[in-house]
Amino acid sequence: MTTSLNAVREPRRREELKHFLRTRRERLRPEDVGLPPGARRRTPGLRREEVAMLAGIGASWYTWLEQGRDIKVSEQVVDSISRTLLLDAVERDHLYRLVGMNPPQRTADDLADTAQLTALLEGWMPSPAYVIDRCWDIVGLNRAAGLVFGFGERDTNCLMSFFTNPAFRARHRYWAEVAPGLVSEFRRDAARYPEESRFASISRRLMEESKEFAELWSRYELTAKNQGVKAIDHPRAGFLIFDHSVLEIPDRPGIRLMLHTARPGTETREKVVELLGRDERKGRISLVEAG
Repeated sequence: MTTSLNAVREPRRREELKHFLRTRRERLRPEDVGLPPGARRRTPGLRREEVAMLAGIGASWYTWLEQGRDIKVSEQVVDSISRTLLLDAVERDHLYRLVGMNPPQRTADDLADTAQLTALLEGWMPSPAYVIDRCWDIVGLNRAAGLVFGFGERDTNCLMSFFTNPAFRARHRYWAEVAPGLVSEFRRDAARYPEESRFASISRRLMEESKEFAELWSRYELTAKNQGVKAIDHPRAGFLIFDHSVLEIPDRPGIRLMLHTARPGTETREKVVELLGRDERKGRISLVEAG
């Protein structure tokens, strides 16, 4: 079965590669890549010979690649072609997959600025939302998330908070039922980014500080959930229940949006709005007293 599936997929992949390289070549003008405009061209974009010259590879070899022939490609060649065709990060990863290779993992320096994500978090108000990176470090959250889940200044990693912050733990009504899934998801993410040493440091610290984590980590279970329910026992607002979804950002590897929506038919939304209002009034009173 595997052989027959590969036999079907391979021609499709090569056909996609042909179309992808041709369209990316044809969208560029000579002046886009530092070449003189030259005389009027019969076809749009760059010529194959020009792409090959700029990428530092043979014209015949590039032609064979764009024709979808079965030839070996190195990582250096893929990167060179990507730079020549001015591919963005998503397009470069797509090219890697079309030639039958896994895209290299991008470093933190390659990640786009999170300003737009911050704006999205604020736009999600009054519902809780936050952003985590590949190691589950919290890189942004809105005020509702802080108030509802109890994130404090020391809460920099949501898995660490889940297992080591007593106040954070106490708010999750079904903590024991949720914990195994979180640990297995963290292990899955650690395997996705083997070059990231922070996974090892987080797991070591948690094994030292949490017996529950150590036991769950030893099970070596794997799972992945992108949606579910969070039941919160809030010390001031009472019982809150949210549907939550995890959205991965295609052009920002490892960056995920954790979005929460009040469960329909409950008073959760009204309670969160009231909680936010009380916190805002408290903040204004504090400013007056400080003045």
